[in-house]
Amino acid sequence: MTAPMSSVRGALHTLWCQSREDLRPVPGRMGQSWRVALLCALVAGASMLFKIPEAALSCYLIIFLMKSDAVANIVTGIGLLLLLPGLIALLTWLINLTSGSTMHIMAGIVISSVLLVYLGAATQLGEQGNVAALIIAFLMTLIVQAPFAEAASFALREAWAMAAMPMLFMIGFNLVLGMSPVSLLRHALCLRLAAAAEALETGNQDRLRGYLRQGNTALQPPLLAVRVLRLVPLSATQQIATDVRAGFALMLAISALPAGGSQQGRTALAAAIHAARHALDHDTRPPPVTLPDNLTPAEQQAWQALQRLAGVVPQATVAPTARPPFMAADAFSNPAYWRFALKTTLAAMLCFLIYTTIDWQGIHTAMITCYVAALTTTGETLHKLLLRITGCLIGAVLGITAIFLIIPHIDDVGSLMVLVFAGCLLSAWIASGPERIAYAGVQVALAFLLTVLQGSGPSLSLETIQGRLVGILLGNLVVYLIFSFVWPTTVEKNARQLLASALTELARMARMPAQVRINAIDSAASVTALTGKAEEALALLPFEPRRLRPTAPREAALKQAITELEALCTALWLSREPTLEPLAQQLEWSAATITETPLAAPAEARPHPDPGLLASPLMQSLNRITGAIE
Repeated sequence: MTAPMSSVRGALHTLWCQSREDLRPVPGRMGQSWRVALLCALVAGASMLFKIPEAALSCYLIIFLMKSDAVANIVTGIGLLLLLPGLIALLTWLINLTSGSTMHIMAGIVISSVLLVYLGAATQLGEQGNVAALIIAFLMTLIVQAPFAEAASFALREAWAMAAMPMLFMIGFNLVLGMSPVSLLRHALCLRLAAAAEALETGNQDRLRGYLRQGNTALQPPLLAVRVLRLVPLSATQQIATDVRAGFALMLAISALPAGGSQQGRTALAAAIHAARHALDHDTRPPPVTLPDNLTPAEQQAWQALQRLAGVVPQATVAPTARPPFMAADAFSNPAYWRFALKTTLAAMLCFLIYTTIDWQGIHTAMITCYVAALTTTGETLHKLLLRITGCLIGAVLGITAIFLIIPHIDDVGSLMVLVFAGCLLSAWIASGPERIAYAGVQVALAFLLTVLQGSGPSLSLETIQGRLVGILLGNLVVYLIFSFVWPTTVEKNARQLLASALTELARMARMPAQVRINAIDSAASVTALTGKAEEALALLPFEPRRLRPTAPREAALKQAITELEALCTALWLSREPTLEPLAQQLEWSAATITETPLAAPAEARPHPDPGLLASPLMQSLNRITGAIE
């Protein structure tokens, strides 16, 4: 067996094992899945009853937008309802500006696409910039095929109906059956406590490390909703925020416990964690705990976290974390943002020209694929293309099976709703999993719905799904060629940038006084989240062309640097050193060096701290990190 073939088979085996792990049941997953499936069934039934066109796209909006937080879903629904008239007005203005000229319309598509994708890449908009560019580009391409008056009438009547109706249903559904932010936060805290107890009892820290690498960012929107909407009294709101930080501090402290520590102490700590979790499960305050004697710094922080959960010890003043600016600092100097926008637009326009030239509008999903699959690095883009193809094939198989075996026996709206519920339950289960596979679930739903729902009711035609499959394959091919050969951005570069951001945040922590640093839970959570993203980025290396991948030793060194950086974060958090300014300077130098930016300092400009600091465990850990990623 040749080395390349062995590498490919090994990558596929790893991907298969990871997919099986990502599809396993976890607490809360079924609840989210049945809610999404039931709402899709209700939307499909309403589309049939009221003859609203494109029922599949209405259900797709639910799959794509529905999250576990009821308040976030309600805000999203209201926001989209408010934005729809503005979007239609913008499209009308753009169409009038082009004067109906095909060349002017194409120029408008290119200019708006490049600007919106650039804004998405260079600001906090992220993928929303791609979505906005997709909507405008796709609807403007319809103008090339139809007179302005007809297209405008469609936009004002049909598009509003198929987009506004599912948003109204989503708002009403979440008001009645949605999961409140308070329940969501309590559920997340219980999962973290369970992972902490498991790490103490079994010594396996895999689940604990996974929750640490999630950070606290995902819990900030529910916290904000609880605080702004006053869902609970003010004192309870403050305690919930304290619980979130205490839960993370507990996990961080347990991750720092040595493997050969006192078994009696670990057993007592695990029992206290189980008691706290049991109380939270029954919506009561955890029982107070008393700190044992002769504790290590990590053990002391773990027990104090349990005291904060019990409300015995109030949360100390929270050390603020750096908030990223809306626009990146190098938005106008870094050509990567414009290159990404140009590559995405080029791929989309090539697909549009291809299906227009051959007069096959049924494969218009080729252009859609370019916008939704385009990501910063080549590895991320190819990974998403694989998810899109896999999800589409699974959805198509489900839909075609339903056409031959089930739809001929459907004679009422209720039966169709049951079919939609069953198909969307599977896709929602996949979509509610980790980000590695979530997008495949969205594609399963869309392919299934486009197969069984055409217009406003069931269909026995295979023409739509045939065109969709061809369009996706065409879009994937075009995106693969452009993103692999035109200004390719490697996964390694992205991982280095993430590690540099983590080192910069550690430098902020190092400059804090010891009594403030121990309360910098949000900063520590930010560091572990960045290392988690770097780990996920490196996991996409098998999807990159071999010529773009780092060598095996360099890949191993980067992975080792991630582990060392997480250990450094914990050690720095627990450190009682009064001042760590020399370490902060070293961290900043390392952050500038690994990204190979113009700010990177030459080797002779590296800070030289005193010999005592060079021999400290913190500096030795940093030296191992720098040696791996330089």
